[in-house]
Amino acid sequence: MSFTPGKLAIIGAGSVGSSLAYAALIRNSARDVVLYDINTARVDAEVLDLAHGTPFIGSASVSGGSDLDKISGAQAVVITAGAKQEPGQTRLELAGVNARILRSLLPELIQRAPDAVFILVTNPCDVLTVIADDLLGLPAGRVFSSGTVLDTARLRWLIADAVGVAASSVHATIIGEHGDSEFPLFSAAMIGQRPLREWVNGQGEIVFTRDRLEQLTSDVVNAAQRIIAGKGATNYAIGLSAARIVEAVFRNERAILPVSSVLHGYQGIDGIALSVPSIVGSGGVERVLDVPMDDYEHSLLEHSVEALRGTLSTVRASS
Repeated sequence: MSFTPGKLAIIGAGSVGSSLAYAALIRNSARDVVLYDINTARVDAEVLDLAHGTPFIGSASVSGGSDLDKISGAQAVVITAGAKQEPGQTRLELAGVNARILRSLLPELIQRAPDAVFILVTNPCDVLTVIADDLLGLPAGRVFSSGTVLDTARLRWLIADAVGVAASSVHATIIGEHGDSEFPLFSAAMIGQRPLREWVNGQGEIVFTRDRLEQLTSDVVNAAQRIIAGKGATNYAIGLSAARIVEAVFRNERAILPVSSVLHGYQGIDGIALSVPSIVGSGGVERVLDVPMDDYEHSLLEHSVEALRGTLSTVRASS
């Protein structure tokens, strides 16, 4: 499949936005990377630092600044701007302040990049996806968020590390809210061609007991808090995961990724955004896949929906 990288606009030059810009440049995810932030000194410094490395990466270019007109004509806009998550703070507690930031930004962004696919990374990304979708009024799928793409990568890495195989050989997915109520689809998880729950060690013992599966879930859900407690923010892995999503759009890959989009009639869910495996291509989310779940997983999905519905209702009422 041919790869035609386009113009990528990154809104926010903090740790996440700058990491995404770096990842997109070294992975050749985009032809032109434009980094925008209201903090002129910060964004100019980040752009200059990145530009100094471009002789090592090929033909991609980087530019930016505090002039929003620089993003004009972008084919993909990734929004990372917002208040950062503090130690002990849930993603959903960020909702009010980041919703206000988003409401002020979006009219300016759509004016300059009317044909772009909009990808949200700012948390709580599921709630903000619904707000952005309402405000922009774009065709279905043109607005979505990174969702549980990173959470899924964390799960695959943990499983691969536990059994000593390549992460690419692990097929497991986290769905639901990108936050405390997310959960893995263990019923469908595989290592190679073998169901995860049937994987045995060299002594023929089941590796992933119920306790081990619960620990895996906890490790994924709490991964961000552990990193934030140690260094103040998560940035490298989310930068890489966002770059991967951008590539799926620019390549028109139709890759299956657990991104978050507003669901309509999906297993009885309407008007709520959460992550389920979705086909991502040049139009954004082109199809949401109806994946099999056992009864317990269905109950976890319902819990995730209710958690997000409550937060969304609160944010809408306060604005």
